[in-house]
Amino acid sequence: MNQPNILFIMSDDHASHAIGSYGSAINRTPNIDRIAENGIRFDNCFCTNSICAPSRATILTGVYNHINGVKTLDDDIDGTMMNFPKLLQQAGYATAIIGKWHLGHGGNSDPTGFDYWNVLPDQGDYFDPEFIEMGETKKIGGYVTDVITDMSANWIRRRDKTKPFLLMCHHKAPHRPWLPSPKYADLYEDVDIPEPVTFHDDYGTRAEAARAARMRIDRDLLPKDVKGEPPAGSAPEQIKSWNYQRYIKDYLRCVASIDESVGVLLDTLEAEGIWDNTIVVYTSDQGFFLGDHGWFDKRFMYEESLRMPLLIQYPKEIRAGIVNKDMVLNVDFAATFLDAAGATIPAGMQGRSFRPIWKGETPDDWRKSMYYRYWMHLDKEHSVYSHYGIRTHEYKLIYYYADALGTTGSLDERRQPEWELFDLKNDPYEMNNVYHDTAYAGVIDSLKRELAALQLAVEDEPYEGEYEG
Repeated sequence: MNQPNILFIMSDDHASHAIGSYGSAINRTPNIDRIAENGIRFDNCFCTNSICAPSRATILTGVYNHINGVKTLDDDIDGTMMNFPKLLQQAGYATAIIGKWHLGHGGNSDPTGFDYWNVLPDQGDYFDPEFIEMGETKKIGGYVTDVITDMSANWIRRRDKTKPFLLMCHHKAPHRPWLPSPKYADLYEDVDIPEPVTFHDDYGTRAEAARAARMRIDRDLLPKDVKGEPPAGSAPEQIKSWNYQRYIKDYLRCVASIDESVGVLLDTLEAEGIWDNTIVVYTSDQGFFLGDHGWFDKRFMYEESLRMPLLIQYPKEIRAGIVNKDMVLNVDFAATFLDAAGATIPAGMQGRSFRPIWKGETPDDWRKSMYYRYWMHLDKEHSVYSHYGIRTHEYKLIYYYADALGTTGSLDERRQPEWELFDLKNDPYEMNNVYHDTAYAGVIDSLKRELAALQLAVEDEPYEGEYEG
């Protein structure tokens, strides 16, 4: 088998609705769109826990967070666990990771499975960032997206050309606090970015969790996020709109650097003559609220947070310009890359290869539902309740069990557990919780049974508090 190279490009918090090929109403991303034009766009790629470290751990290990142990931002990965880069090494690959790691440092938590690693400590800095290169800390001048891009392109040029390669290029941007490159500092300066249709959501039908979250554009963005204070005398609605414009423009300016980076890396593949034999992936570790429901950040199981962008090109197997609606998850990535490389997928991996899907051959028994769990109950900054749930192609059922269960979060603000149900066909923006509508009683019963089956299948345990719902 002529093993393909794998270039895995992942940004941080880049929502699919800020990508041109996903029909973005607020920006254009011509270089990222090249991947979609040359390959496949997955419209229903979801994360199993919408927060940075847990998603990254799931991508590496191919198992859910209750198995890999990285449930919250405060959990470091155990590098002695199997991961797909180790298995690719065993299959003859040269492997590297450059950029954001965010899974701990020192002990067993530095990157493992990589011949070369050069990563940011923790979140890293936008300007003149420090990197940890194979255990040695170095400071590098410049803008972080450009630095990661240059390192990645240089690694491709200098790689061991006798081997196929895996390069994981992990960008920090567009993570908060959204500091753009001077090159794009004035982008969108003279335009108003459209506000999302759910911008003025009042959470009227929702569980208490939606009202309690501290992620609101109108009150929870800090002066350092919006780089100033709203004009004196502004009314509350004016402050909300002012905050949004300041936030979203800097976010999109950071995305512009990411898009430029993707172009550089694609051009590098062409210059190296390895375009046809390289699987190129563009994704983000989760989605993000871009003013949707009046929020920034992620964490919730709502669509804008749950959905990940996933664009893949591989001319040898993927026809150009495909759009796919099948449900794929971040837990599937590891198995998919191993499958493409001709390597054995360990029995313990919980994800499933979606390579047949990109070849146009969706298996008859492909999943029709997915399981999600957010563990970081009532973190001090965002105050999002712990919850788990199920999403099908038609419905979403969420259970806010409101208990930290020993993980990071406050236990002194316990709340009554609540359910939400959304009819995604009739309510795609998830504005109307119909859990208490008797017309959906049969749907709820069916979804609860399927949720229990999914939990059992992935070896997770349901919440067993006193509340029965």
